[in-house]
Amino acid sequence: MPGLAATLLETRIATLDSLREHLQWAVELEHATLPPYLCALYSLDPERNPEAVQVVGSVFAEEMLHLALAANLLNAVGGRPRLDTPRMLPGHPRTLPHGDRSLKLSLVPFGAEALEMFLRIEQPAPPSAPAEGDAYETIGQFYAAIEQRLRHLCDRLGEQAVFCGDPARQVSAAHFRRTAGRLIAVDGLASALAALEEIVEQGEGTARGEVWDGDQDVFHPERDEVAHYYRFQELKLGRRYRRGDTPESGPTGEKISMDLAGVLPMRRNPRPADPGSAIGAAQEEFNHTYCAILHLLELAFNGNPKLLAVATGTMYALKAQAQALMRMPDGEGATAGPTFEYVAPERRRWSVGDHQRIVVLRDGPYVVYGGVPLRRKRKIVSAENNALTWKTGEPLETEDTYALCRCGHSGSKPFCDGTHAVIGFDGTESTEMRPYKELQHVHDGVGISAQRVGELCIHAAFCLGRTRPIAAMLADTADSDVRSAIMGRIDHCPSGSYSYALERGGETIEPDLPPAISVLEEEDGLASALWVTGGVPVLRADGRPLETRNRMTLCRCGHSGNKPLCDGTHREIGFREESPGHEQRRP
Repeated sequence: MPGLAATLLETRIATLDSLREHLQWAVELEHATLPPYLCALYSLDPERNPEAVQVVGSVFAEEMLHLALAANLLNAVGGRPRLDTPRMLPGHPRTLPHGDRSLKLSLVPFGAEALEMFLRIEQPAPPSAPAEGDAYETIGQFYAAIEQRLRHLCDRLGEQAVFCGDPARQVSAAHFRRTAGRLIAVDGLASALAALEEIVEQGEGTARGEVWDGDQDVFHPERDEVAHYYRFQELKLGRRYRRGDTPESGPTGEKISMDLAGVLPMRRNPRPADPGSAIGAAQEEFNHTYCAILHLLELAFNGNPKLLAVATGTMYALKAQAQALMRMPDGEGATAGPTFEYVAPERRRWSVGDHQRIVVLRDGPYVVYGGVPLRRKRKIVSAENNALTWKTGEPLETEDTYALCRCGHSGSKPFCDGTHAVIGFDGTESTEMRPYKELQHVHDGVGISAQRVGELCIHAAFCLGRTRPIAAMLADTADSDVRSAIMGRIDHCPSGSYSYALERGGETIEPDLPPAISVLEEEDGLASALWVTGGVPVLRADGRPLETRNRMTLCRCGHSGNKPLCDGTHREIGFREESPGHEQRRP
C-alpha cells in the first residue's frame, strides 16, 4: 500500500507545473477554512464567551498567516496565486479543495457542530499516515506530499531551477500584523521547508503526538501555545492544556467556561434572500466586501505586498456586516447570516481593469490603480505666511496598485498600513455633491469671469493673496497685471474651488496638470490634503464616481465633514505626518 501511494504521488507531482498546481490547491485549502471560522467567531458575544472568541480568533488569524505562507511558496517556484476567482467560493456545504470528500464544511454558529467540524479540519495525521497529494485525509498529509516532491524536484532539477520566482513577490512580517507564528519569505528549499513546518505545526503540534505548536500564546505570553486541534479540544472539554499534558491525557489545567446562550442563532448554511429585502441587501453588501478582500489579497500576493495590510484591515468591516445579518430574524427562531457568494468583478465596477483610478474603500483607505504617479508638494509662503506657489518634490516609490491612508493614523503615511481597522475609523462619505456648474457662484471682472464653489475650499489661501482677496481684485481687472495675478492665484488653488473663464458662460480655463497625486504640505510642516490632478477618476465606496475634474483634493486627516473630499479641517486640528500611538487588535 505505501508503494502504491508513492507511485500515485510520483505521477501527480512529477513536474514543476504540477507542483505549482498543488500549491495553488494549498492557497485554496487555507482560504476554505476562513468562512466557517468567521461565522463561528462573529456569532459569539465576546463579553459572555471571551475564551471562545480568543481561540477562534487566534486560529483564524493563523489561517490567514498560512494562506500567506502558501502564496509565498507558490510565488517562490514561479507560480501565480489566484484568489479572486469563483473557485474560492463554490457554495456551502463544501469540501476542502481536492480533499477527503467525506469532510463537509458548513457555515454554522459556534457550538457543538462547529467544534466537531473544526476538529476534523485540524485533525493530526496518524504517525504512519502516508503523504497524500490528492484526496488527503488530513492537511498534514497533503503538506507532507508537497514536502516530499519539493525535495525530489530539487534533487532532480536543482534548487535554483525549482525556486525560480521573483523574490519581490514575497510577503513578509513587515506586511502582516502580528500573530503568534512566523511569516517566512521563501527563497530556497530551507525556507520552503520552514514555511511548511510552520503551517503544519500550528495546526497539529510540533511533532505527531505533541500538543504544543512551538510558539507563545499571543493572548497569554506566559503560556506556551497549543496547536489548533488542541485549542478546539480545550473548548470541547472545557479545560486548558498545561505542561505535562498529552493528547492521551487530555487537558488537565484550568477550566474554560462557555455560555451557549451568548451565541447568535444564525441559520445553518444561510441561503440568499430576496435581493429587494433587508436581508438580501445586507448579504449583498457583505459579499461585495468579502470579494474586495479576495481582490486585494490577490494583488498583494502578485507584486503588491503592501496591500496585505489593507486586505487584512478590510476584514474588520466584515464583523459589523456579519453581526448585523446575524441579528436579523429569519424565521423559526433563527437569524440570517452571510452567504459568502462570489461577486463577479464587472458587478463590482471598481476592481475591473488596470486603468488609472482611485477607489475609496468603505471605512478604509484610497486604493490607487494604474500606476498613478505619487509625489510630494510643499507650499511656498512669504515671510508673512502668505501663499505664493507649490514646490514639487521627488516622486515617491509605489507599485502599480497602492493604498493611501484616509484615517490619518497610519504609521507609514502617506501609505495605508491597516491602522484604520485597529482604531475603528468611520469613513462615512457625505451625500453626493451636485455638479460644479450647478454650485458655482460667478463674479465677473474685465476679461475674466471667476467661478467659485465654497464647498470645495480647503483653505489653502491662494485666493487671499498678500494684499487683498480675489473678490476685491476683480473690480480692477481692466489692469491686465491684476487680471494675470488673479489667473495665477486660481491656477494654484489645489481643490479647484476657484476656476475662471474669459467671459461669463465661457469655457473654463484650467492649468495643464498631469495625471498624478500630490501629498500636500502647507506652512510650518502642516500636513494637508491629497491633490488629485489630470482628471484621474475617483470612485466612492458604493462604486458611484465623483465628478471627474482636472483637480480635486481628498481628505487624509480622517476628520473632513465632506469625505472623501477635504474641507480644510486638517488646519483646525493641526494635522501632521507624525503617527499617533495606537494599539493592535485582532479582527
